[in-house]
Amino acid sequence: MKKVFIDGSAGTTGLRIAERLQKRKDLTLLSIDERYRKDDDARREKMNQADIVFFCLPDEAAKNALTLIENDATAVIDTSTAHRIDPAWTYGFPELHGQRKAIQGATRIANPGCHASGFIALVRPLTDCGVLSPDTLLSCFSLTGYTGGGKKMIAQYESADRPICYDAPRQYGLSQTHKHLPEMQQFSKLQNAPIFCPIVASFPTGMEVTVPIFASQTKATIKELAEIYKQYYQDGLVRFVSSPDADGLLCANALSGTDRMEISVFGNEERFLLTARFDNLGKGASGAAIQNMNLLLGVDETTGLIL
Repeated sequence: MKKVFIDGSAGTTGLRIAERLQKRKDLTLLSIDERYRKDDDARREKMNQADIVFFCLPDEAAKNALTLIENDATAVIDTSTAHRIDPAWTYGFPELHGQRKAIQGATRIANPGCHASGFIALVRPLTDCGVLSPDTLLSCFSLTGYTGGGKKMIAQYESADRPICYDAPRQYGLSQTHKHLPEMQQFSKLQNAPIFCPIVASFPTGMEVTVPIFASQTKATIKELAEIYKQYYQDGLVRFVSSPDADGLLCANALSGTDRMEISVFGNEERFLLTARFDNLGKGASGAAIQNMNLLLGVDETTGLIL
């Protein structure tokens, strides 16, 4: 039975991974006494016992954690930003063409960022198919629940005396230097990073990523774009959905609590809206990490996930 250790199991992402894995009968989840969860010797012991280790840590802590692994057999799935564009690491988005096989043979996997997952899922099929030029200048609007900000932001939003401004959506990343931008550009095969507008709002989990494009920016019609997505996403956790919600709107938390992603195309023959909806802690973090682990284990990649 394979052994798994979560370094950073007290964080939001780590907690959900642990919640999913505790229900598994095919794994042994290694634990560490709470008193020693920051003790390097105790962590080193668990990591080197494990077949697979999840890093659910800040970037610098993830880099330091890597130095504690002293064997070549332990595989690492890093949910931080630290290694996402590092050529020595495999990017953990199995639905991208050719990526599933690369993940299956990897020992160092960088889990995608939440905003980046939606953007890349929408743009990469179009650059792969040649209907969107790599030099196209794009923008991206992304609405997310507050759990993506970690324990501090969760406490702020769930405080009984929070400021009134927390009742309204709040835009961040105003300097256009958001940490997801490098992977958004690289794995969408773009020459330029998009203008990125992330928004956090007063709901716990869920995410809605929108990429608006003019018809003149692509070589495909709105119907052809839909067909491209249908053909591109036939395996994994990403699926094309043709219709909005029953009321004709799009709810950002519609997939809260799940590990899948739904993408759609809306608009008219002049202007298109490419949309991706998913749980920021599901396909945007923990669900994606478990999917990557399943591929390493050689089991169905949806095992233990909520679809």
